[in-house]
Amino acid sequence: MPVYKDEKAGTWYSKFRYKDWTGTTKNKMKRGFATRREAVAWEESFKSRVAGTLDMLFKDFVKIYKEERFPRLKEVTRQSKEFIIEDKILPYFGELPVNEITSKDIIKWQNELLEYRNSDGKPYSKSYLKTLHIQISAIMNYAVKHYNLPANPASQAGNIGNESEIKMNFWTLEEYLRFSETMMYEPVYYYYFQVLYWTGVREGEALALLQSDFDFDKKIVSITKTFQIVDGKQLITTPKTAKSVRDVVIPDFLCEELKDYFTCIPDEMKEERIFYGIDKSNLYRHIKKGAKKAGLKKIRVHDLRHSHVSLLINMGYSAVAIAERMGHESIHVTYRYAHLFPNTQQAMADQLNKIYTKKKKEI
Repeated sequence: MPVYKDEKAGTWYSKFRYKDWTGTTKNKMKRGFATRREAVAWEESFKSRVAGTLDMLFKDFVKIYKEERFPRLKEVTRQSKEFIIEDKILPYFGELPVNEITSKDIIKWQNELLEYRNSDGKPYSKSYLKTLHIQISAIMNYAVKHYNLPANPASQAGNIGNESEIKMNFWTLEEYLRFSETMMYEPVYYYYFQVLYWTGVREGEALALLQSDFDFDKKIVSITKTFQIVDGKQLITTPKTAKSVRDVVIPDFLCEELKDYFTCIPDEMKEERIFYGIDKSNLYRHIKKGAKKAGLKKIRVHDLRHSHVSLLINMGYSAVAIAERMGHESIHVTYRYAHLFPNTQQAMADQLNKIYTKKKKEI
């Protein structure tokens, strides 16, 4: 390998020519290596990344994966994936060549995750385990799809964890009304929780709302953005998915309440977010405090969205209709809330029996 020693600095450097993905020949040089071995290793790693050969180290392929995939992701999603990759995946697979990672390697990694216990003796949640597996599978699948890796060893190993383990808490209508009574003395929070419960929008979607998003003549609120705090910065971004961009019809009483609320917003704040000044940590404290005061079980702020779905199911609406309101695919509603829908199997069987019996009599 063409690596050289800088006698003056006492360090090593790598200098060579290579062809990029367009076939153009370019010069490359990097200085400051403490040893010849480090310079050689860096050069080999660089050439493997440029060539896209999968005998490169997993950590080097991850660099490619992030360079090509992360620009398409939202900042908060990037940060979440970055932590999982750096903290849970690279320490185990980073020094292995991509094409030498087998399903057995994945299973050993999975077993270590399953054996983990924190200082309180608690394991990782099943939902978190599934998230970790999904991430390494996504990286390997990227190698299969775009870099000709023969197979995805993470898929071959099989999944661990379970998304449905996440406990779904919700309040009934009666419980929510008891809670809302406790919030009336703090109007901003009262109106915020009213929007969550009666429209089913997500926390960030509600926090991003402007007065201009409401059309009280048509009785709709347009969901086109979401509010997030990333690295201490307040960001307004597009919603979670394309399906999340939607118009939600508002009940009459909520229209009237929000009209009253808007009259209380100072003129200089009319163009700001209608719930400007509150954040998720404040919301958590208020829902916890209100639940305690009303004598209710503690739920998360996000569980008000589940509560809205539960209410709609009890009112007899289908998964398709609910999904449209919530900004979900109907299959997601069916899968996630299946246990809340009435069991219609017996009714189906009874109806089939009636049809059969009637037709037999006609013959």
